[in-house]
Amino acid sequence: MTAAEKKLWHSCLKNYGHTFLRQKPIDNYIIDFYCSELGLVIEIDGDSHLDEKNISYDIKRTKNLEKYGLKILRFWNDDMLNGIEIISEIIEKEINKLKQSPNPLCQGG
Repeated sequence: MTAAEKKLWHSCLKNYGHTFLRQKPIDNYIIDFYCSELGLVIEIDGDSHLDEKNISYDIKRTKNLEKYGLKILRFWNDDMLNGIEIISEIIEKEINKLKQSPNPLCQGG
């Protein structure tokens, strides 16, 4: 795990009461963190995602994952390392939204 992934895992994801898997394969992708119960994907991106080729790839990847009914949250490494409290709030709000309107496409996957 990268430092940002470790921080997210230990500071947040273990505390939400939902099971998050690391490095979960979905379609042709490896997802950083995934909760099948909520249909939630969390991606932590570094500087390599800033070049045009990777930006285009990430857009395509997000659209493909959304076809499965998944909600994708993306955060930057630096934001994770320097603002975990804000990111934790964003994730918690999204979890609460997803719990209120579960997506039947994502149950048990």
